[in-house]
Amino acid sequence: MAGKIRQMIDFIIDHTAKDNPMMERVIKTKMILKGINPAKYTAQSDDDAAIIAKLEGMKQIFCVTTGDTVSPTTPKASTGAIKTAFSKHPSTEACVKELQEQLADMQPALVIFFASMQHAPASISRHMHDGFPKAQVFGCSTAGEITSGHMLSGSVVAMAFSAEAAQDVKIEVIQNLRQRTSIEQAFHNFETHFGQSVGAMDPAKYVGILLIDGLAGVEEKFIETLGDLTNVPFIGGSAADDLQFSGTHVYANGNCYADAAVLTLLKPGIGFSFIKTQSFRFLGKTLKVTKADEANREVLQFNDKPATQAYAEAIGVSVSEVSQHFMRNPIGLVVEGEPYVRSPQRIKGDAMCFYCGVKEGMKLSLLESTDMIGDTRHAIAQAQKELGNISGIIDFDCILRTLDLRQQNLTGEYGKLFADIPTVGFSTYGEQYIGHINQTSTMLVFG
Repeated sequence: MAGKIRQMIDFIIDHTAKDNPMMERVIKTKMILKGINPAKYTAQSDDDAAIIAKLEGMKQIFCVTTGDTVSPTTPKASTGAIKTAFSKHPSTEACVKELQEQLADMQPALVIFFASMQHAPASISRHMHDGFPKAQVFGCSTAGEITSGHMLSGSVVAMAFSAEAAQDVKIEVIQNLRQRTSIEQAFHNFETHFGQSVGAMDPAKYVGILLIDGLAGVEEKFIETLGDLTNVPFIGGSAADDLQFSGTHVYANGNCYADAAVLTLLKPGIGFSFIKTQSFRFLGKTLKVTKADEANREVLQFNDKPATQAYAEAIGVSVSEVSQHFMRNPIGLVVEGEPYVRSPQRIKGDAMCFYCGVKEGMKLSLLESTDMIGDTRHAIAQAQKELGNISGIIDFDCILRTLDLRQQNLTGEYGKLFADIPTVGFSTYGEQYIGHINQTSTMLVFG
């Protein structure tokens, strides 16, 4: 028998995307991240039981629980619906006081913050919780902070939402990252709070924010589980620790957590969109993962050769030089012409370790870095054109991008890109949008 896989792919896309190009792209990306490339299968393709089983799982979730898609609305935020604040004061108590003073003219319903590890995790979480007692407050530790007009270090940045901008919100802390049941319980709590199935929620009206331990190494599986349970988009970043690589933290309820995630489901009262920007060009060379230790994010072979040898040949250098090219020449899983970057971390014998998961059989394109400032400026301008106005940005920006900007002395110029927009963000140990990626800026943009 042949052709069943193609039929299932088309059925899932048709019944889930409902002629929405953005949702069609999301579904195709989810499939590719599961190792199913829709472009590979035709009506004549042989059936594969393992692929059919994966698609059957997607079909049962999306084509049964997903409700009718509602056309997105883009109500505008009133002046002051979103405000930002930052402080570089070394005292945690004084730092939070400065944030309170900068936000004194509003009563926020929601506050998200990103804090340098110069502030003790337990202390900053408790002070932020107590400092904004009428708001729901969550955040994480960082490797650098971003706010309107500035890239910072050693600071705390915060974004406050009025009740108008954040109509409804539910925050869940997940402490058992490796157990699917923990995520399912969080989703049950979401459904109890919002009064509807998360699988049936309209992705044009709800958005999720994910902050997760950046050293646990479980982002791929975690994000895949989220994608299995809902089409509501989740965007976020992996918590960092100022490049100490000793322990990252997420914050909620006045507490700090390690080896955990904060999962927030938000119903904004204003329009929203997303930016996913990475500054690379394709070099026209492909590396197929022919052998991998997927659990440890290690590629043992590319193109049936030792991984380091194949990578060195692709970029035209000796094996001894390859680590010097990691930042400039990562590789990407390409989805409809757009790369989902996998950044090499280090050499391990003949193998290459990555900051992001890879699967056997993946075809990855060799990339070369280009103009980060220009590309990001263009992406923001496009989002502004789409929404008509930008009232706020939450920016999850890879630490590798930050290190590149620091190396080129461009952090000041990058910060100025957000000078006229209420913005907060942080330098992450990985970014989340549909999947787990690297060397990317993923932004949640409010209209």
